[in-house]
Amino acid sequence: MLKKILAFTILATSIATSAVLPHKSEAAYYHTKAVSVAKSYLGVHYRWGGMTPSGFDCSGLVKYSYGRAGKVLPRTASQMYYTKGYKVRSLAFGDLMFFAPNKASRPTHVSIYIGGGKMIQAATSKGVSIASTSNSYWKPRFVGAKRI
Repeated sequence: MLKKILAFTILATSIATSAVLPHKSEAAYYHTKAVSVAKSYLGVHYRWGGMTPSGFDCSGLVKYSYGRAGKVLPRTASQMYYTKGYKVRSLAFGDLMFFAPNKASRPTHVSIYIGGGKMIQAATSKGVSIASTSNSYWKPRFVGAKRI
């Protein structure tokens, strides 16, 4: 009888956990798909408020890319930072990186980490492009990362 109770408890815990937490393969799919979508728009020009392939701003690109992967995100970098995912200290492929004019202000820029010290973003100067996370402009403005 004790074995049956223990087996049931393990099974129930497993089912409850899988209903709440995405499987690693599911999370990997979202990240891979979102990055792939973002990369397919390299070179698209920056458009303030842009959320389509005819022009993106930073959060528009992230929202669009993750949306095509099946994840709904809020519209702005600040909303994404304060309402979605969980904070991480070590960057992994697909994590969202947030930047602010100074450490005390709310995030105003978001990008997707693509590994190798690189991120994909929609920047006013270059449109959808890949930049180094150690870039002299972005590095001091980094305020944190979130995993979706």
